Amino acid sequence: MISDTIKYIGVDDLDIDLFESQYVVPEGMSYNSYLIEDEKIAVMDTADRRKGEEWKANLKAALNGRQPDYLVAHHMEPDHSALIAWMLETYPNLQLVCSAQAVKMLSNFFEGFNFEGRVLTVKEGDTLSLGHHELKFIGAAMIHWPEVIMSYDSLDKVLFSADAFGKFGALVNETDDWACEARRYYFNICGKYGTQVQMVMKKLAALDVQAICPLHGPVLKGEQLAAAIKLYDTWSKYEPESEGILIAYASIHGGTAAAAERLGEILREKGAPKVVVSDLSRDDMAEVIEDAFRYPTVVVAASSYDAGVFPVMHDFLYHLQIKNYQKRRFGIVENGSWAPTAGKVMRSMIEGLKDCEIVEPMVTIRSRMKAADEVMLEQLADSLLK
Repeated sequence: MISDTIKYIGVDDLDIDLFESQYVVPEGMSYNSYLIEDEKIAVMDTADRRKGEEWKANLKAALNGRQPDYLVAHHMEPDHSALIAWMLETYPNLQLVCSAQAVKMLSNFFEGFNFEGRVLTVKEGDTLSLGHHELKFIGAAMIHWPEVIMSYDSLDKVLFSADAFGKFGALVNETDDWACEARRYYFNICGKYGTQVQMVMKKLAALDVQAICPLHGPVLKGEQLAAAIKLYDTWSKYEPESEGILIAYASIHGGTAAAAERLGEILREKGAPKVVVSDLSRDDMAEVIEDAFRYPTVVVAASSYDAGVFPVMHDFLYHLQIKNYQKRRFGIVENGSWAPTAGKVMRSMIEGLKDCEIVEPMVTIRSRMKAADEVMLEQLADSLLK
């Protein structure tokens, strides 16, 4: 129960291995859905087809024999909208409430279904009365799809936030550390859209929000709610959250890995507050992306490969590019046995990022780290810590 009249009817998915076929979710995933009970009943989103039967059972129990009047679709991604057609077929008087952009997407997912006369289109500022509850709709385009809307219940002061303020993990596995998996979720899924998030944050500041009900993760209230809003403000401004340095390396035969680990040791010896060393070939890429956004300084260390850079490093920097990465400092370490090329490629990709500075010197290793290379790593460490 969110309140006396708002019920949780979502489901946990403990069987999923990759969310969106790319993000590892060892703690599973929740597909959140809510029911508002009033003179009229509103169902807030559905669920992924993977857990359709379980969700239908939760809905039936919450309805307790009543018929729903509205189905509000805040977001058309299939993990939240898969059961829209089933709902309209099952409840003939039900109206689907969604944005105009969502209406355009309906046929993408439900080919041949006749939505005529069944859709109520809403936009920024529109309201929907359920009796005592009144929903006010908030435009949230590109967080992280163009059709997204949020809704605010003025009675219980609850925000239904779509994918915003969501996190990885099933609710049954929920811990007190909301930020850890919320951070990985935000930067990898919503991270590109900081400007749009800031626009919505300004709208939310004008509302008395006492609880946030996201489409993934726990309902946020009290101190956890305040902390989440503060973090979202920091994240969406592309500002570092914590002091520290990320060293992300891509090593073929261990030489680059040894240099990266040694640089980490040097930085710690020189008083760096936090140093995270990540192996791009083996560590979760989404978590490394998370750390790149979390800290103000990143060192990229990579082997040369086919007159370019080892592919996992290219993938890492490409991820940063498409997530609108900015306002950071970079150090570069390259390795090459006969014709080092990794540094040139990495430098070019970094120079394509907004407001990012490259710290000199760039360090070049020839196969294996030598005494002279350690001297250069010391110099790079000093420059990074200035």
